[in-house]
Amino acid sequence: MSESYDYLFKFLIIGRAGSGKSCLLHHFIENKFKEDSSHTIGVEFGSRIVNVGGKSIKLQIWDTAGQERFRSVTRSYYRGAAGALLVYDTTSRDSFNVLWNWLNDARTLASQNICILLVGNKKDLEEDREVTFLEASNFAQENELIFLETSAKTGENVEEAFLKCSKTILAKIETGELDPERIGSGIQYGDTSARNAAGTLASGQQPRSRLRPDCSGGGGSCRS
Repeated sequence: MSESYDYLFKFLIIGRAGSGKSCLLHHFIENKFKEDSSHTIGVEFGSRIVNVGGKSIKLQIWDTAGQERFRSVTRSYYRGAAGALLVYDTTSRDSFNVLWNWLNDARTLASQNICILLVGNKKDLEEDREVTFLEASNFAQENELIFLETSAKTGENVEEAFLKCSKTILAKIETGELDPERIGSGIQYGDTSARNAAGTLASGQQPRSRLRPDCSGGGGSCRS
């Protein structure tokens, strides 16, 4: 029997290949580091139910390939996404410099109210750092993004990254900015309790799944 939930949110993990996107997803779903990781080909999928503000939220998370040759394939998964983790590698200046490519795609192709969280991954490799916290923080502020640094190896801030984005989306639902019944919003009602509660508020009254890759292969490592 499947576990019930109040809402379903569609999430993306986007960014350059090798930034540790698959390791972030794996640690969030499995609560452990993925020691042997290859570059994603196409997309990988994972889901998990989390508790946010007293609500059970099912996150459907699509980890997209970062190689340019897969962009035409992965762009189709942006449609109707409510949240996105925009990931770069803190030890790779190049991965930071190309963030615009994925940010533009997310804002053009996904839900118009998409919540985007900038993630600086591999923060445990401090001795190899090429992108400062301040530089990334300024980029996030200029582009109205939430920002966190994470380590998929140690698990630091991995959970918080997904929860921060989920909290922002839930707040927009509760204020009426997002409607789970609107096609393309990237959110859906789960069981009837959330739908009924929303109807009550509108009328003025008070009121871990496993990872499933679509396809995988190649030869790379996310390290952390």
